[in-house]
Amino acid sequence: MASIASSDILVRPAATPIPVGEILPWAVFGGLMLLLAVYFVGAEQGATAIFSGTSVHEFVHDGRHLLGFPCH
Repeated sequence: MASIASSDILVRPAATPIPVGEILPWAVFGGLMLLLAVYFVGAEQGATAIFSGTSVHEFVHDGRHLLGFPCH
């Protein structure tokens, strides 16, 4: 049976928290991308449409149904 020496034991360094200043820009960017996606899936081709035609509607059509947005 092999013995374990104290030099064989691994010590993990303490976890350090990530500063909020590093996360905040990415959280804001992610939030804006999420809002943009919800707009295109839910509101585009409606009263607040940016693009004319039905191309955006057809592109996100299945996503509308998946998320419960009525479209027809």
